Parts: sequence; C-alpha cells; structure tokens
Amino acid sequence: MIFDLWFAVRWVAVLLSIAFAWRRRSLTVWILVAIIVGAEIGHDFPALAINLRVLGQIFLNLIKTIVAPLLFATLVVGIAGHSNLKQVGRMGVKALVYFEVVTTVALLIGWAAINLSQAGVGMVLPAPTGPAPAAPKPQTASEIILHTFPENIAKSVAEGQILQIVVFAVIFAIALALVREERRRPMLEFCESLAETMFKFTGIVMYFAPIGVAAAIAYTVGQVGVGVLGNLVKLLLTLYAALIVFVSCVLLPIALLFRVPLRQFISAAAEPFSIAFATTSSEAALPSAMENMERIGVPRHVVAFVIPTGYSFNLDGTSLYLSLASIFVAQAAGVQMTLGEQFVMLLTLMLTSKGVAGVPRAALVILMGTVASFGLPAEPVFILFGIDALMDMARTSINVLGNCLASVVIARWEGEFVERPEQVPVA
Repeated sequence: MIFDLWFAVRWVAVLLSIAFAWRRRSLTVWILVAIIVGAEIGHDFPALAINLRVLGQIFLNLIKTIVAPLLFATLVVGIAGHSNLKQVGRMGVKALVYFEVVTTVALLIGWAAINLSQAGVGMVLPAPTGPAPAAPKPQTASEIILHTFPENIAKSVAEGQILQIVVFAVIFAIALALVREERRRPMLEFCESLAETMFKFTGIVMYFAPIGVAAAIAYTVGQVGVGVLGNLVKLLLTLYAALIVFVSCVLLPIALLFRVPLRQFISAAAEPFSIAFATTSSEAALPSAMENMERIGVPRHVVAFVIPTGYSFNLDGTSLYLSLASIFVAQAAGVQMTLGEQFVMLLTLMLTSKGVAGVPRAALVILMGTVASFGLPAEPVFILFGIDALMDMARTSINVLGNCLASVVIARWEGEFVERPEQVPVA
C-alpha cells in the first residue's frame, strides 16, 4: 500500500511538471522536465524504456548530420570574413593572440577540473548492443599527425573525422581570403547562408531534444538504475567551480594587469552577462555588450572589431566546457586515455569550437562530433543533454564576459582606452 502511494505521488509530480512545462512553452524547461519523465519511466517501466532507445538514436543521427556543414561554414566565415586583418594591423594580431592564449588556458582549466573531480568515473552505462568493436591499434606520433590531414574531404565527412574537416576548412578559408573581392564575396555569402541555415536546422532538431533526452535517460535508468544521475550533479558542480576559478584566476588578473576600471567594467558587463545567462545566447547579449563597452571608454572601432571577432575566436566558457565534457565522456565510458590522447582531443576542441557561441546548445553538436571521432560512445553525451541547459547558462555568460573584457584589454594595449568619470551611467 505504501509502495502504491509513493508510486502515485511520483507520477502526480511528473504530470504536474509536464503541465508546468506546457504552460511555459520553453525548450529549456521541457528538457529539464524530460529528465524527470525519463527517469521515472526507466525506474518504473524498464521494459518500455529499453524500447524507447530508438527515439534517442534518431536524435543522435540528426545531430550528426549537422556537424560537418556547421563546422565548415562557421570556420570559413570566421576566417575569410575577417580578411581585413591586413588593414586592422597590430590590433588584429594582438586580439587573435590574446584570444588563443585565453581560450587555451580555459581548455586546460576544464581538463584539470574534470581530472581532479573524476565526475564520470564509476558511472555505469548500458551494455552496448551487438558485437563489441575491436580495440583500436595504438597510433604512433607520425600516424596521428598524418591522420590530421584529409586525403578525401568527402571521406572525412562520411567518417566523422572532425579534425580533418577543420584542417580543410581552415586552409580553404585562408585561400578564400586571398582571392579577389569580387570572386571571394559569392563563396563567402554562400558560407554565411549555409551557416545560418545550419543554425536554423539545429534549432529545428532541438525541438526533438526533450523526446530524445527522455528516451535516453529512460533507457539508461532502466538498464543501470538512477545512480547515473549522481554523476551529472557532480559534473555540474565541477563546471561551475571551474568557471569560478577561470574568472578569479585568469580574467581578474588580466583585468588588473591591464588596469581595467573594475567597478565601471562590472557595472557595464552586468547587463549583457545577465542576458546571456537567461537566454543562453551570446547573440542576444551582443548589442548591449557593444554599447556598454563603448560607454565606459572603449573606442567604437575597437568594439566593432574585437567583440564580433571574439564571438568566433574567444569562447572561454565554451572551450572550458568542451574540454571538461569530453574527458567526462571518456571517464563515463571507462576509456583510459593517455595524456597524449587527451591533449590531441584538446587541440581538436580548440579548433572545432570556433564560431558556435551564439546558438543555444550548439556546443553539444561539436562535442558529439569530437567524441565520435575519438571512438567514444554517444550514451554519455545523450545524458549530458539532460543538464545542458543549466551548463549552457554558465558557459554562455562567461563567453560574453570574456569578450567584454577583451575589448577593454585590446583598447588598453593599443593605448586608445578613454578614461570615463565613474559617475557616467551605463544603460
């Protein structure tokens, strides 16, 4: 009797959460509710949960179709679209050097945090269906380097070789930047259109995310129990702790080193930071970020170059998240990666993460492609979808904060920052 009552109470709570999500009509809320629904189905109806796996696999296949065209288009636009770096001169070089240094540090902090917390260790995943794949033969250093360069781009796309796609896109973009303007513009417009279309494609696929998440959680819980959710909580805490360390030990010292007026900067960055946190979209915070940085003394031409360029090349929060999440997937799968393999993965993420900060949950597309190219299972990534909304808020707001700071740093570095009285109001 007590068991039946507890069963009824749980399902009343599930129905109430569905009703709440229906009224809010928010994808983030639906995904959070999907965790509850999936966990309950997996716990109470494990046989049904196993049959739901196909819905999760459909979602996986749709995500995989996005990776190659999205990466190619965003990288080409991000590089060839800024071919005016010759005119920008010193500022462009300084900005790109700054971006790469800071994002690399962010990657390393995420990598260190997940290796310290071991959030994925001990996570039990469902047994794979079908015959177990043969263990891959260890590659030599020369084979790893050779494997980075594509011999056939169509083959690289078909096999999901992310790093090869990136190398091709980067060389293609550099070549395009060297082409005459009248020849470059049509291809650049095509890539811009392709990138925008793939972002819309991602948005459409994400409407299926609650169903895919519920199915994946149900299947996992039905196979291995609810203990898997404890690893997700540990991962979430690890991410927030790592982002706090990044802000306090990287961004704050940089601000002090370049004599950024902290009170004015915090006041100016608070609004775009809050917008990014609430909407999980860097693009939504862009107008406010550009306007407020100009108000505190960053010249317009610096703001106009640094912040939009940073949206492609200075993704601090996304970089930290991707390194942390990719190692989490390996830990959850029980795959022992050598230090060299982990750093090759970090290098891959450093390149593949460019250009996707503006779209909610686009980082998961990059993560999916990266873990697949390293032979890791997709199940842990499925489970990450369940808490991605909570992680996306944090990483996106740090992306925006990092780019706001970058604009002040570059202005200081160029000697063009204009001191403003502290009383000047910030919109």
